[in-house]
Amino acid sequence: MTTPDHHRTAISWRNAAVTIGDRRIFSNVDLDVPIGAFVAVLGPNGVGKSTLVNTILGLRDLAHGTIAVFGERPDVARPMVGFLPQRHHFDASARISGRDLVRLGLDGDRFGMPVPFAAKFSSRERAARAQVEAVLEQVGATAYADRAIGACSGGEQQRLLIAQALVRRPRLLVLDEPLDSLDLPNQAAVAELIANISRDHGVTVVLVAHDVNPILAHLSQVIYLAHGGALAGPPADVITSENLSALYDTPVDVLTTSTGRLVVVGQPDAHGGHHHGGHG
Repeated sequence: MTTPDHHRTAISWRNAAVTIGDRRIFSNVDLDVPIGAFVAVLGPNGVGKSTLVNTILGLRDLAHGTIAVFGERPDVARPMVGFLPQRHHFDASARISGRDLVRLGLDGDRFGMPVPFAAKFSSRERAARAQVEAVLEQVGATAYADRAIGACSGGEQQRLLIAQALVRRPRLLVLDEPLDSLDLPNQAAVAELIANISRDHGVTVVLVAHDVNPILAHLSQVIYLAHGGALAGPPADVITSENLSALYDTPVDVLTTSTGRLVVVGQPDAHGGHHHGGHG
């Protein structure tokens, strides 16, 4: 078993196992996520992708083994992590502005919104407002930041939610199916945004994906979960018939279409076919 280099590794699991009740989710997992990597967590329904994310966030303890985030326990490293959970649905009547939604990511752990008068011109308040403005610009959401969130399109809402996750300037950004429910153009746009954040700002990204194809060109690594185990590496090295057949312990075929889309067929998924990425 190798020892992780925490100067180069954002997340390390060693001999990690998670059980929920009497059900084993995964075990004997040894994985490293390099600092600055853009990583997708893939696999069929029910294999533990969100559970793996919860171990990063310190929301799910390991049954045995270890996990380190930037060399620290997950609970200690939590301030260095930005998190976007599975997609929110904002009703059209939601009146909070995009700007205020992002601001909640900065100080939403306090009671209420920022005081508009007494603290308006304090150095702390000016710094907070500048930080919100910077992240709105970073995600390309300045033009509609003052619009009610319920009046924003799905792609606009997702950019604002990503801004909320980024506003504390995390070193690690964890996103749970951020492309789900978006149409194809918005999937491509949001995938490009996340890739730019990782590349231009050195943010490590771990993204749970329902379908790998919108992000495939941007990925440096994938983590593929199935059958209680995991594989990790570059997409072309991991998503192969040989690897997935060994992971599932049954024949699995990986096909590449004329457009470069990966299609995984033949795996034992009770929820149906799993075109890659398929069901998340």
